[in-house]
Amino acid sequence: MADVLLAPAPAKSSTNAVSRARPTAASLGLRTVALLYVGILVLLPVIVIFYRTFQPGLTEVLDALREPDAQHAFQVSAIVAGSAVLINTVFGVAVALLLARYRFPGRRLLSAFIDLPVAVSPIVVGLALVLVFGPTGWFGPFLERNGVQVIAAKPGMVLATAFVSLPLVVRAVVPVLEQTGLDQEQAAASLGADAFARFRRITIPAIRVALTYGVVLTIARCIGEYGAVLVVSNNIEGETETAPQRINNLIETEQDYNSAYAITLVLMLIAFAAILVSAWIRRRKGI
Repeated sequence: MADVLLAPAPAKSSTNAVSRARPTAASLGLRTVALLYVGILVLLPVIVIFYRTFQPGLTEVLDALREPDAQHAFQVSAIVAGSAVLINTVFGVAVALLLARYRFPGRRLLSAFIDLPVAVSPIVVGLALVLVFGPTGWFGPFLERNGVQVIAAKPGMVLATAFVSLPLVVRAVVPVLEQTGLDQEQAAASLGADAFARFRRITIPAIRVALTYGVVLTIARCIGEYGAVLVVSNNIEGETETAPQRINNLIETEQDYNSAYAITLVLMLIAFAAILVSAWIRRRKGI
């Protein structure tokens, strides 16, 4: 019987072992700078908010959150954010399918426009909506004659919020669609499956995780939107006042910092929850 020579297992690189055991001065310096940067800009303000929120006591925090104006502001934020998330989920998937599945003139231009909210200030977005849908705008007089009010009402707030959060679902879904390809859909079509059946049984399962990731990020973005919504809502207390606007009004108008900290804490916890969920999705599925 011929002897079988087993090649020895490759030894681990001594360089890698040394680099893991003994961090270099450069790596330690970079870690220190990164920790200081994150600590000063993120961690320190978060700690201060937690401290100032609960400094008067838990009863004061709960009382501030039970105020009718605060509860109404949370309701308006939920309605506006929920509507914007629904709009961006539906149209985001449609635009992602269009960009990933088809080649047409102007495709790159459309893709660039999708990223426009990232580069444009939210204040500019709100001003543009006022110029288009305001009382003296392009469509404002026509809409008002037909009993539709956009500016200083929830429709305008939803449009502004949907615009600033537009890229999140699209950019989460497009890479998955491009990686999946068309093989499965073409096979299903050859077996007689119609477009809706292919979308329901092939496309949706393929993009489910990426879509969830995009929706979570969209929720976090919509809940905290301030600039664009401030311009189009006119910041009417008890009507179009959202939670971020309520915080600003409590600080500037009423000088009630304790109530402002309480509302800030709620919004911050929602943002933290969204970040944790999105991080978990990315770690499990490698998005």
